[in-house]
Amino acid sequence: MTAAPASAQFWQCVTFARSVSGIQIRGNANTWWAQAAGRYARGHTPRVGAVLAFEATRRMRVGHVAMVSELVNDREVRLTHANWSRRGGVEVGARAIDVSAANDWSEVRVQYGSGMGTSTYPTKGFIYSGHDGDAVAAAGDEGAQG
Repeated sequence: MTAAPASAQFWQCVTFARSVSGIQIRGNANTWWAQAAGRYARGHTPRVGAVLAFEATRRMRVGHVAMVSELVNDREVRLTHANWSRRGGVEVGARAIDVSAANDWSEVRVQYGSGMGTSTYPTKGFIYSGHDGDAVAAAGDEGAQG
């Protein structure tokens, strides 16, 4: 990262996620899941340091990526991400709640500003950075890379 504090810079979600997670993927957020195949372990269990990859939607045409900074419980995490509530701004500790019927993090609600957002967002899953001891083991989390 640069010497300037994160709050002093205009961040896109991918540039920021890459800098804080160490996951070296480039391109729009909606391409990260596919690009991670064979390069990084992927799964559907949140882990600190992992990047949650959001699917592209009509409202989020290029998707979104956010790093998990804290595990609250099996259905809630805290995210550190950029360009979500404030254009170009960084948010630390934003709540994200798994609202998927299968409890598999395939659909989430994310804090927007100071309150919990009401929209739900489809996700592809978590890309594990390999920086923590459990991240590589998470490759078997799903049993498949897709």
